Amino acid sequence: MSETMNQNLDPDNLGFDPDQLRAKYLAERDKRLRADANEQYQEVTGDFSHYIDDPYIESVIEREPLTDVTDVVIIGGGFGGLITGARLREAGVKDIRIIEKGGDFGGTWYWNRYPGAACDIESYIYLPLCEELGFVPKEKYTHAPEILQHSRNIGNKYNLYEKACFQTEVTGLEWDESESLWIIRTNRNDAMKARYVVMSNGPLNRPKLPGIKGISDYKGHTFHTSRWDYDYTGGGPEGGLNKLADKRVAIIGTGATAVQCVPHLGAGAKELFVFQRTPSSIDVRNNRPTDPEWAASLKPGWQKERMENFNTLTSGGIVEEDLIQDGWTEIIRNLISMANFRGTDLTPEEAGRLMELADFQKMEQVRARAEELVNDPDTAEALKPWYRQFCKRPCFHDEYLPTFNRDNVHLIDTQGKGVEAITEKGVVANGVEYEVDCIIFATGFEVGTDYTRRSGYDLTGRDGVKLSEKWSNGVRTFHGLHTHGFPNLFIISNAQSAFTANFPHAMDEQAKHITYILNYCQNSNVKTVEASKEAEDAWVDEIISLSRLNESYQASCTPGYYNNEGKPNPLSAQNSAYGKGPTPFFRLIAKWREEGTLQGLNLSA
Repeated sequence: MSETMNQNLDPDNLGFDPDQLRAKYLAERDKRLRADANEQYQEVTGDFSHYIDDPYIESVIEREPLTDVTDVVIIGGGFGGLITGARLREAGVKDIRIIEKGGDFGGTWYWNRYPGAACDIESYIYLPLCEELGFVPKEKYTHAPEILQHSRNIGNKYNLYEKACFQTEVTGLEWDESESLWIIRTNRNDAMKARYVVMSNGPLNRPKLPGIKGISDYKGHTFHTSRWDYDYTGGGPEGGLNKLADKRVAIIGTGATAVQCVPHLGAGAKELFVFQRTPSSIDVRNNRPTDPEWAASLKPGWQKERMENFNTLTSGGIVEEDLIQDGWTEIIRNLISMANFRGTDLTPEEAGRLMELADFQKMEQVRARAEELVNDPDTAEALKPWYRQFCKRPCFHDEYLPTFNRDNVHLIDTQGKGVEAITEKGVVANGVEYEVDCIIFATGFEVGTDYTRRSGYDLTGRDGVKLSEKWSNGVRTFHGLHTHGFPNLFIISNAQSAFTANFPHAMDEQAKHITYILNYCQNSNVKTVEASKEAEDAWVDEIISLSRLNESYQASCTPGYYNNEGKPNPLSAQNSAYGKGPTPFFRLIAKWREEGTLQGLNLSA
């Protein structure tokens, strides 16, 4: 909606009262605070263990346990694993194995096939390795089937299927000092070995459930959105949920997944009840087919240029031209226009003030959109988000809000309290029981839990030290990629590394860094590479120091997975991303590579 924005907004004549908005934001945040914070969710086990089964495979592939040796084993076949495999192949690494618990590559996009699933970052920068594959997505925000196929295409182009182990879950890693190899154990009785291991478990891979009273009592049908049950709903990823025509359906959660599937549920179900604790920020999507002439005009380096342009803008930087022109980058365009109005010599305090005003302006627009598109005034009011734009991951959709104008769709707003209970027959909220035939959990994935729990396995490094023990008082790494005492191990994650709105961009930068180090080791006859304790300690100190830049902002946000559900973990400062932002982090590790000495790493020949 950039055309409608006032690009010369006067900070002294805003049309809204910043003090009133600050007070409203804090009041809404306080309504949603809970003492149990992240503990309100329960692990997917017991009666719900089938929620993590694979519904997309026809049968389990039988094979003998593996005990072979591979140069590089990558754990995880999502974007992170695929990008790393591709970069290693480009560098000439031939012996690569990817271990993946699903039946194919794709990661998030293998599991999430719910109706309407699509990327919320422009597909031209979200889908990795487009230029390398000579591929341009067919839409600005392409849908899940094309993303899954693109993942498979990467696997084919870089010959990553050759030694891949699908339908295989890692259960543990042990460092064998005598051979300088990792022993990788799995649920298939494997004891395979690897010279190097790259862990790309993914930031959002373990489904979570709300710890609602009576959740096990319900007698109707249930499933999690990451394992959509089309046998029950009918239809497919494009919608057409014809088997719900006589069903009363409840969906719990109103985050990014629900925003995409609720329009299809509303169109298909006899009656739909949407249980909301906190409304999402719903901005314009304005998806459109890719212009063939534009695609044909792209010059070499186009994807990297767009990725860096987007990353700079969403990190608060200034560029001459916004190549993406969407809701993600609009708030920064507003800030730049206000800064130009005031002049460019701004103190950090003044820049922060202008940033907050630009944020207020943007969220006022988002709230006005809810009022414009939703007919019932009370429903429209309940759908208005009262927090700063990046307190939660913003959503973009053109059908979600109008869905609440359907007679069969009911928003059950719980005023921040959430669902009270689940009974044999349905869902209780605001003291009312809603009888339903099916409950769909759109409750997301574990984020704030321990790394080894989310991974599903622990690691034993030098001298029998377990990673869970070493990190019991917080993550300890060098550049987020190495951890002392665990040689030849690389970790792809946000912790102590770069956090980006566009995850694949950060994954690619990490993959290039890992490839550089492995290439150096192989060309220099290096047997083991490991972070020194001194380098690790210094990096952890820097992460903690820089994290304080973000503490007050997160403390003022409404609860969500960005701020550990409103109750900051004592270790959150240490476990956070690099506080100066992704672009400075990418520059830092690029400069480190340019120096060519592998400073901070201990190498043994």
